[in-house]
Amino acid sequence: MPSVRGIVVVLTGLLLAGCMQSGPVFDANFTARDRQQLANPPYQQAWIAPAYRRQVVDYHRKESPGSILVDTDARYVYYVLPDGKAIRYGAIVGEKPWAGVASVGHKEEWPGWTPTEGEKRRLGPLPNYVEGGASNPMGARALYLYADGKDTLYRIHGTNQPGWIGHAISSGCIRLTNEDVIDLYSRVKTGALVVVLGPNQGVSRVASADSR
Repeated sequence: MPSVRGIVVVLTGLLLAGCMQSGPVFDANFTARDRQQLANPPYQQAWIAPAYRRQVVDYHRKESPGSILVDTDARYVYYVLPDGKAIRYGAIVGEKPWAGVASVGHKEEWPGWTPTEGEKRRLGPLPNYVEGGASNPMGARALYLYADGKDTLYRIHGTNQPGWIGHAISSGCIRLTNEDVIDLYSRVKTGALVVVLGPNQGVSRVASADSR
């Protein structure tokens, strides 16, 4: 029979292991800068409901593989895969979301942020420009959405407020966790189709399949 001291040592080891696993989960798509920026984020690691965690789902719409679909009603972003599947990411959407068809005009890692005059009025005193980094509300990656050759001024980007995933609070852009936007960025190509569904246009036939 193990001694009391031995049991305490084992339990202590398990507790320490649990603490060690509570930090950010790095994956193969992370660069050295990603690891450095996300090692000590300026926010607590947020709890995200299982429904909004990255997972592979069945997909029954007509968009071709490599396309992106945003369901603003349900707060989901889909990256379309072959064979009737998609990767689904939980998102933060705008209170008055933009809707329409666009394409990925360009992509950027750790983008800077230039607040608009409206954002300055709404959010309080802000600098004219914020360098890219973990404290920047643009997060780790940005996909810039263009329509008819012009910048729509809407983006799919990361966030420094992951606790709001699943809500409608932003100025209009679509935000993912930094981990998820890095994953999406690594998959999507410049020029890819982006369909943003407006209110009451949600994807009703997409259901969870296997988790990822």
